[in-house]
Amino acid sequence: MPGENLSREEARERAAILSVDRYDVALDVRSAVGPAAAGDGAGPRTFRSTTVIDFRCSRPGASTFADLIAPSVTAVRLNGRDLDPAAVFDGARIALENLEARNTLVVDADCAYSRTGEGLHRFEDPEDGEVYLYTQYEPADSRRVFANFEQPDLKAPFTFQVTAPEGWTVLSNGAADGEPQPAEGGGQVVRFVPTQPISTYITAVVAGPYHVERDHYARTLDGAAVLDIPLSALCRKSLARYFDADEIFDVTKQGLDFFHDHFDYPYPFGKYDQAFVPEYNLGAMENPGCVTFREEFIYRGKVTRAAYEGRANVVLHEMSHMWFGDLVTMRWWDDLWLKESFADFMGSFSLVEATRYAEGWITFANRRKAWAYRADQLPSTHPVVADIRDLEDAKLNFDGITYSKGAAVLKQLVAYVGRDAFLEAARRYFKRHAYGNTTLDDLLTVLAETSGRDMAAWSRSWLETSGVNSLTPQAVYDAQDRVTELTVLQTADGPHPELRPHRVAVGLYRRGAGGALERYARAEADVAGPSTVIAELAGQERPDLILVNDDDLTYCKIRFDDTSLETLRAHLGDLTDPMARALSWAAVWNLTRDALMPARDYLDLVLRFGGRETDIGVLQSLHQQARTALTHYVAPGGREEAGRALAEGALRELRLAEPGSGHQLAWARFFAAVAASPADLQLLHGLLDGSAKIDGLEVDQELRWTFLETLVAQGAADAAAVAAERARDDTASGHRHEVRCLAARPSAQVKAEAWAQVVESDRLSNALVEATIAGFAQPGQRELVAPYARPYFAVLEEIWATRSIEIGMAVVRGLFPDLQDDPATLDAADAWLDAHPDAAPALRRLVLESRDDLARSLRAQALA
Repeated sequence: MPGENLSREEARERAAILSVDRYDVALDVRSAVGPAAAGDGAGPRTFRSTTVIDFRCSRPGASTFADLIAPSVTAVRLNGRDLDPAAVFDGARIALENLEARNTLVVDADCAYSRTGEGLHRFEDPEDGEVYLYTQYEPADSRRVFANFEQPDLKAPFTFQVTAPEGWTVLSNGAADGEPQPAEGGGQVVRFVPTQPISTYITAVVAGPYHVERDHYARTLDGAAVLDIPLSALCRKSLARYFDADEIFDVTKQGLDFFHDHFDYPYPFGKYDQAFVPEYNLGAMENPGCVTFREEFIYRGKVTRAAYEGRANVVLHEMSHMWFGDLVTMRWWDDLWLKESFADFMGSFSLVEATRYAEGWITFANRRKAWAYRADQLPSTHPVVADIRDLEDAKLNFDGITYSKGAAVLKQLVAYVGRDAFLEAARRYFKRHAYGNTTLDDLLTVLAETSGRDMAAWSRSWLETSGVNSLTPQAVYDAQDRVTELTVLQTADGPHPELRPHRVAVGLYRRGAGGALERYARAEADVAGPSTVIAELAGQERPDLILVNDDDLTYCKIRFDDTSLETLRAHLGDLTDPMARALSWAAVWNLTRDALMPARDYLDLVLRFGGRETDIGVLQSLHQQARTALTHYVAPGGREEAGRALAEGALRELRLAEPGSGHQLAWARFFAAVAASPADLQLLHGLLDGSAKIDGLEVDQELRWTFLETLVAQGAADAAAVAAERARDDTASGHRHEVRCLAARPSAQVKAEAWAQVVESDRLSNALVEATIAGFAQPGQRELVAPYARPYFAVLEEIWATRSIEIGMAVVRGLFPDLQDDPATLDAADAWLDAHPDAAPALRRLVLESRDDLARSLRAQALA
């Protein structure tokens, strides 16, 4: 058998003959606490998993398989016949032969607790020793917890029963079926009511001594029926003092109001739990009735408004999945976009219309779409509707195309067909396909019904092709400096020549009284083909700036005519409209990435105008991009000078920022990221020990770690300082910071130890692998990590073969030698790709993407 991967064809063949009536899953997780069972030796800590599956087969006598990844299987029984586990179980699949029309499969297995965030993850809190469990499955890790048919189109009702230590909170998708009962041998048994028909990857169990806050949501539906949804929010006990559950509940209720107002389909899953869990690989997961989030959304220190906005967006994104993804689910991962693109769009849509974060579309334009633009220019770019051959393909396609490009395309679709037609299509989609599975055609059908437009043509251009278009204005003026013709030129960059229909707004801006750069004319138009004349703007006075895609209606890279670009170089900070400013920042960043603007010029813009940016999310994007430009796009000979200028500018803005403001905090973090001079490091030392002060800046525990990492990486603080800080912060977060700081020390021995911990051992948890890699790869330590470029390529296949895909992805991406930014590294990547044509496609994709980023860096450096 082919092992842990599952191909699309195998899934189709299985779905063609099987339908599943129900699952009954019993898990005994009492083994999570206390020492591992005697005799386990070096093996994994395990729990007992017993599964009963009732299913039908349309071709009696056929053979198929069930999915299970487990250290051992105790018993397998099919239709009353005991099967030899050694004969039918290969470590990933259970062979099922001679099926009947109606079948019952019973599997008793010992499954392994996870340390990688895949399956049933076990975490022991270093602060109080408490143990916490949660599941994470997408796309296909429920088979690490119970036997099943692991594909999204074999939906069924699930009944879970969990035996757990006494006093633990235990949650699943459904509500508890009565009170917990005493378990034989100690502990408690919690049984849950059956779920609605759902896919395996969105089932969930959360168990442990969690701190729980409760609330409820009530709403009167049409016909006077009352919908009452119990709400809960959970976190580890040691985080409870930081938990702002009331804010979580406020956003939750606002989201439930919004989606009920617009979807006309009552929330279908009873209760709504939201668990914030440790060592989580994702932002969140939309398990119906039991949503899980990374606990970093519980803020231990001061954060900016953008952080709260981002968390609210994630809460709403996951909530929209209750309809897009859970109620109606894609048939196979080709149509992953049917849930993720919609959730990404609906997250921002509901954020702006239902919460206090009215700036949500600015954040989308500046931050989320930057992710999409990068992904769409990689050699691995793909259509929004992707070709997903197997589960490894699926895992890698949770990317900027599936999320943010898809969401941007949907945003344009709303402008194209109208808001009312779009929402009516969603309502019909839910009612027509509730608890079922769909493909692209099902969505296009309802959109065509409600809009009256040719959705097939729109889909071919936007969903079934790859690449991003660039739109550039070209204006002709008469002797009176009035526009005689304004044309939008459309080009397709790279190997994807598709020119698409765009609904765009074109804004004309000029400097007015006091120097403000403001819009005085605007026209919307449909742009198609290589050039489109915007007739509505003829006769307007000559602008200082022409902004194509004003208001961010379409998905494109914005380019400028020469006059407009010169205006931005001199006056970007004078733009008064925050959306126009965000779009302009995004455009000059794309110019920098595309080696059309020298990186030093981009950094100069940040230094001159960053301090005037009022939107905190945009400002934090500028800081992140400036660090990327300094590390990767500035030519090596200019890095020291550019870094010094950034540090001086950051410190200036830090001192000028309003005391106690989010802007002050953002500039403090940015200053720490680029500080390098003795004076800079002395200031950081002073802020840590209290001998230096900046009015209004509270140096809380999280900021202390930020400052300390810089000092350690620069050789200005040692392991003893890290140990002292860990003693001050003896928490799970403190441990991750400690690991990162220790790996950041500028020592060849330290780098060798960090490499060995990640590459030569699998003992670290997912969170500590991430922390070690982050500390290992310090921009100022290129010479120290240079010796690992050749070993990196030598270990790739072994890493991919022996680690879970989550850890494999982290290592392959995180340790790629991009700090060795010279043609020799590019040649080494090419040599590996040429020599390994038969390596796993997902592994080749990761290397190819990193290779492309390096090539982009070299092109940008050549421009400087």
